[in-house]
Amino acid sequence: MSTPRFQLRSSIGKKLLNGITGVLLLLFIVAHLAGNLTIFAGQDALNAYAHLTHSLGVLLIVIELALAAVFLAHAYAGMTVWRDKQRARGTGYTQVASKGGPSRQTLGSRSMAVTGVVLLVFLVIHLYQFRFGPSEAQGYVANLHGEKVWDLNRIVVEHFKQPLWVAFYMGVMLLLGLHLRHGFWSAFQTIGVLTPRLRTAAFSFAVVFALVIAIGFFVLPLYVFLFSPMPVTGVAMVAP
Repeated sequence: MSTPRFQLRSSIGKKLLNGITGVLLLLFIVAHLAGNLTIFAGQDALNAYAHLTHSLGVLLIVIELALAAVFLAHAYAGMTVWRDKQRARGTGYTQVASKGGPSRQTLGSRSMAVTGVVLLVFLVIHLYQFRFGPSEAQGYVANLHGEKVWDLNRIVVEHFKQPLWVAFYMGVMLLLGLHLRHGFWSAFQTIGVLTPRLRTAAFSFAVVFALVIAIGFFVLPLYVFLFSPMPVTGVAMVAP
């Protein structure tokens, strides 16, 4: 009988790991977008959201470590599955077309490795800027209902008042939509929850889901650039 370790290292095991972690990341992306959309309610709403998450203390660290593990596991499984396919193929096809049916080969499916690497690099940059950006000790303090809290709104505005950062984020969000279009359908297909009857509907819903998420993240930097007032004081950020 095969051991769990052997099953995980098998092709099926890696695909299953990729699917499960993919579903978890889809849930995280939805929650993260919901939190980010508070910026439309004003700077107090965004700072209140940041303050709420930071008030979790040790629990927040546990959640972040768990998310990091999920991201790394998803990246590992995705890259190894892609590598195994390349090895099995041997040489690339001279012409690529959508297979249709269960395979659902699209531009998104063929570029998953590339968009995945780009999104992973983007995640590091994003965390550096906003999760581990300037702290209260550096003067990033806001008054929230009489309480001094970390001024995340100021950090966001200082970055997205710079056209290069806006263009960078909007470009990455287009790649995110492309990645999610195939990733959404593929994740649920891999873990075996899609019956033949549901596959076509799920594939169509994946397109809608990818558009909604990509547009949601896409408009955030644009909205800040166009409408959010620039903080009176601030540390100038370095453009990419």
